Amino acid sequence: LDPTSIFPFFHQWEKEVDLPSKPAEHPETKMAYRLVEGDCESVDSLLPIAPEDAAPAAQIMMMNGTSGSSDIKNVSVSEMTSSDYYFNSYAHFGIHEEMLKDQVRTQSYMNAILHNAHLFKNKVVLDVGCGTGVLSMFAAKAGAAKVYAVEMSKIVEQAREIIKDNGYADVITVFEGKMEEVELPSKVDIIISEWMGYFLFYESMLDSVIYARDKWLNKEKGLIFPDKCTLYLCGIEDAQYRNEKLDFWDNVYGFRMDSIKRIAASEPLVDIVPRDQVTTMYQPVLEVDVHQVRKEDLVFAAPFRLQMVRADFVHAIVAYFDVRFTRCHKPISFDTSPYSQPTHWKQTVFYLDQPLPLQFQDVIEGTLACRPNARNHRDLDIAISYKVNAEFIEASNVLKYRLR
Repeated sequence: LDPTSIFPFFHQWEKEVDLPSKPAEHPETKMAYRLVEGDCESVDSLLPIAPEDAAPAAQIMMMNGTSGSSDIKNVSVSEMTSSDYYFNSYAHFGIHEEMLKDQVRTQSYMNAILHNAHLFKNKVVLDVGCGTGVLSMFAAKAGAAKVYAVEMSKIVEQAREIIKDNGYADVITVFEGKMEEVELPSKVDIIISEWMGYFLFYESMLDSVIYARDKWLNKEKGLIFPDKCTLYLCGIEDAQYRNEKLDFWDNVYGFRMDSIKRIAASEPLVDIVPRDQVTTMYQPVLEVDVHQVRKEDLVFAAPFRLQMVRADFVHAIVAYFDVRFTRCHKPISFDTSPYSQPTHWKQTVFYLDQPLPLQFQDVIEGTLACRPNARNHRDLDIAISYKVNAEFIEASNVLKYRLR
């Protein structure tokens, strides 16, 4: 089903917004640039590094999963991150099973590689975060002369066995360790990586891909698969979830539990959003060119403008992204939109502080800001400022979230 047949406004932005040839904030590069013209609030104003509204300290007993020891840490709720279990969580086959069964994801990579064997033949390929080794085997099957497969988690042990069992041990060399610490035998012609996370950037390996690109990729003709991504926003109606999961804390057997409600509201929901809940046009807010993006560009603030496609409420703002392999002979892409086949990335939902009753063509304007968490760069601190001036409501606020 073509979403434009339901909401004829969906492609209006293509007519209204001329994509800049250079980024608004870094005119000397073409890395990650905003897709909406106009001023917006700064990252530092929305997400100061030392936030004043940190949650009260609560002593939490947490096992140190990174070291594998039984050391106990005392941390506050606001400081808890995924750093202690990130790499070890990828050692279990279950998370790889989920990704491999994601047909949108895996078949897109397979088609991008195997349908472009002319690009891979006799080339040296680097797979950043190889997991079970499936992308490395696609590259080998496409005729790569050598594949360097780098993996930090202990799934690397199974990857070696899988690669050997499928007859590619003479082509694929597996390196165990962080990309930033591994020494490869040579430069590479192509980098492949499935680096994207929830909200595009959560727990993503983009930092590692940038490092690998700068150190190991052939500067003249090197390719990256995929090489372009765009982050989008839209508004949704979701009264049922808000009532069940957020407003529930207003009256728990006669008691108010506002402190828990604040924590619940600050944690974005990762879930599949039904397409009929979308109430606004979608808005592309940020594009990433993996050939050019810099690590510092992953701290960003971008304006957005969401126009209603019907009279309804907006309870939340939803983020999703697309992924593009533009260097293929015939470009290949997929997206994680509510209007597309679901993927394991689903969508990321940011609930607002209040329902917004809006009319057809009313507009929500604001700024989306994001920066990696100070304690763990794989977690994200996110802020959304918004303002509405409509018939039934005038409202504005700055809302802060932690994706962890």
